[in-house]
Amino acid sequence: MNEKEIVLTREGLAKLEHELDDLKSVHRREVNDRIRQAKEFGDLSENAEYEDAKQEQAFIEGRILKLEGMIRNARLIDELEYAAGEVHLGCSVKVKDIKSGASREFSIVGSAEADPVNHRISNESPLGHALIGRKKNETVDVATPRGLVKYKVEQIKSGAGAAPKKAAKKAS
Repeated sequence: MNEKEIVLTREGLAKLEHELDDLKSVHRREVNDRIRQAKEFGDLSENAEYEDAKQEQAFIEGRILKLEGMIRNARLIDELEYAAGEVHLGCSVKVKDIKSGASREFSIVGSAEADPVNHRISNESPLGHALIGRKKNETVDVATPRGLVKYKVEQIKSGAGAAPKKAAKKAS
């Protein structure tokens, strides 16, 4: 199966690896214990505890498979791949809404790490996509549900969770 490459910061890869380890070493054991206890209640056909534990087991196993695939197909962000002074994956960018005057700062990350609430936007999002490759003082138009919004790039900081400056490599 040809899986999509997942672009990650080192921090993002570490989080996925930690979650995978936690699922395999802690949650898998807990749900297996729940299944074993539920079996002791007798008739499995009318055992809600058993059904609930089996559903949780299926969820955990599915998440383990997904995380293993993401880690297997991970590509770490490498600052050397990008021109200096341009918005790129792994950088932090401060933009100003031209109309309202409001400034906001975001880290540009791959879709697997996107967390808009914590100001981490995906390079595949409308704003992230529009900002990639832009330089300080350039303006971009972004289509939003509320209409076209014009932003000005005020500041670009490299290395917002990006990999150290060395050759990019596939995570193993």
